[in-house]
Amino acid sequence: MVYRTVNNTKSLAFTQPSTRKQLALAVFLTLPGSALLAQDNNDAMEEIVVTTTRTNTPLSQIPNTVTLIDQQDLDQQIGINNDLSTLLGNLIPSFSPSRQKMTSYGESLRGRDPLYMVDGVPQSNPLRDGSRDGHTIDPLMLERIEVIHGANAIHGLGASGGIINLITRRPADNWQQSLRVESFGQEEDLGESLGYGSNYSLSGRTGDIDLLASFSYRATGISYDANGQIIGFDNAQGDTMDADTRNLFLKSGYEWDDQRIELTLNDFNLEGNSDWVAVNGDIANGIPTTATPGSIPGEPVSNDITMVALNYSNDEFFGHELRLQGYDQSFAGTYGGGNFGTFQDPAFGSNVFDQSQNNSDKRGVKLTLALDEIGGLPLGIVYGADYISDETFQQLVLTGRNWVPETNYENFSYFAQADYSGIESLTVTAGIRHERSALEVNDFTTLYSYNGGQFVEGGDPEFSETLGNIGATYNVSETWRLFANYSEGFSMPDVGRVLRGINIPDQNVATFLNLEPIITENTELGIEFDNRVVSAQLSYYTSDSDLGQRLQANADSIYSVQREMTEIDGIEFRAQWQASDSDLLSLRYAHTDGQYDSDDSGSVDTDLSGANMSPTRLNLSWERQWNNALLSRLQVNVLQDRDFSNAAGITTTSFDGYTTVDLYGEYTFGASAVRLGLQNLTNTDYFTYYSQTLGNNGRNFKGIGRSFSLAYNLHF
Repeated sequence: MVYRTVNNTKSLAFTQPSTRKQLALAVFLTLPGSALLAQDNNDAMEEIVVTTTRTNTPLSQIPNTVTLIDQQDLDQQIGINNDLSTLLGNLIPSFSPSRQKMTSYGESLRGRDPLYMVDGVPQSNPLRDGSRDGHTIDPLMLERIEVIHGANAIHGLGASGGIINLITRRPADNWQQSLRVESFGQEEDLGESLGYGSNYSLSGRTGDIDLLASFSYRATGISYDANGQIIGFDNAQGDTMDADTRNLFLKSGYEWDDQRIELTLNDFNLEGNSDWVAVNGDIANGIPTTATPGSIPGEPVSNDITMVALNYSNDEFFGHELRLQGYDQSFAGTYGGGNFGTFQDPAFGSNVFDQSQNNSDKRGVKLTLALDEIGGLPLGIVYGADYISDETFQQLVLTGRNWVPETNYENFSYFAQADYSGIESLTVTAGIRHERSALEVNDFTTLYSYNGGQFVEGGDPEFSETLGNIGATYNVSETWRLFANYSEGFSMPDVGRVLRGINIPDQNVATFLNLEPIITENTELGIEFDNRVVSAQLSYYTSDSDLGQRLQANADSIYSVQREMTEIDGIEFRAQWQASDSDLLSLRYAHTDGQYDSDDSGSVDTDLSGANMSPTRLNLSWERQWNNALLSRLQVNVLQDRDFSNAAGITTTSFDGYTTVDLYGEYTFGASAVRLGLQNLTNTDYFTYYSQTLGNNGRNFKGIGRSFSLAYNLHF
């Protein structure tokens, strides 16, 4: 994973040849940690670079933690399960266990929400978090994933837990095609569980123009738990069972001299078939939620996303490197309907059935300029500006009501980051970013269920924040390195939830306290060891907010926002041993603690719930290259027990941990490859982490029992 040698650093950069010196700069926040590398067959070592920092940044020079998931890692994890959240959790223990559903609610990184991006374009919806961030692109379209741990403001709004940047594939230098066909299912009922998918790609270059075109389609069946019982459907939030996914992806670029212009289009749709109805379980008696065939009224539950990005780079712009990106991303997330109390209104009759759709349109521009060796000194600077506009609303699609009023958000920010390496073995970085934001909401009235409907006076509150960071790395020796950093992140609360939940009269958007931004302060200390056979990293971090955000469910299981002081800390450890030329052993461990101030006393006293906190988690893996054709990976995920306590120290929720084992095998012959994945190999019987910590009788889901995935790939 993060430790594997990369033999061509150019392949890791989005638009530019690797012309920067080894000491590249991170933008605004100096970034991730360990250059824990393994030797390749030629004993050649090359620096791994990170592009999520807005410019190519070597891992070995930056003072906190990052995880790089390369193409080989992606192939292996997709070969076991193509769910992005499952993939991330298998490789990043500080990422919460997957819900195994369409929703990503409760899936946090280091106890807070991460910012999802595709090639630097934000996919998360900060004004109304619909928790669908993990389903905006098919993982088959990806070349690699860069995960930056901890709050930062490299890309501005929303990264209170870190950044998950999904970097798409690049056009090949020579014309080539690829075809993938796959099937997946379970032994209990192959007819109902069987799914299938295909992907076709065309890629190549003619002169200075290159092109990549790819299309994928996937149809899934239903899933069974370890006892052979159908796993319940989440008919309201959405499910990836019994669903169809299609993804069209296009990327084309033109290069001349030291310049490149590139256009990317991604069109993604995930839609349920509405053929199964959940059957409530019983938490008190350990009975899981299941499902039965049936018809779901209303519109299908779906995610519909279209993203367009235009990128320009110039490596010789008046002595600078210039990167300019413009983008547009539209998101429509439709949720399942119900006769929920929140949707009731006498004006529409009794026992009203309705469903909601979250809509967000984002447009933005990012400008980055980088300059090395200012005045011939070991001093560099990266600076620039960002602009984003977001229009969001949530409607009830069957009755035409707006649950969340139309909210317009504009943010302009500028930043500068300096890097000094003039002291032997020491690199010091420091930066500043200034954010100016404005919300605009017209007068609106909440739904009838909020105390008869409350008129709320509109307004256009403005916010400004100046955020700083400072960090340092010190190379104690060729094998030992220390790093430390302090950084601040900036995000908005879930504005949509806040506004739609107003249930008292005489409120004004301009002065509503719950709309104040969330400022997260992140500190991290770490130590690394790497002798090219054994490599390891240990880090300790804290993440504090004076006015954080916590979600609390009402009787309908619809969440409202609570604004409270929150404090989180944790440790992460990872190690890798190149046991032989063929064997690679890895260990990854994470433990996170978090509390909030339940009584507004100025000190935290109550454990954050499973919506924020992950269980203590240990991921183990053994990867073996048996010969030139055969590769295998065995991975073990251990989730440990966890208790959650209130201010009086009384345990309110308990999680019973579980262990799952996955096996992956790949056989390559000529231009073809066959991949076989077995998920939950030992058929472990368990209730999911979400079900145990936040579930109810309608969402008391068990985890997926043993399942298989078989794929055939052909390159020609």
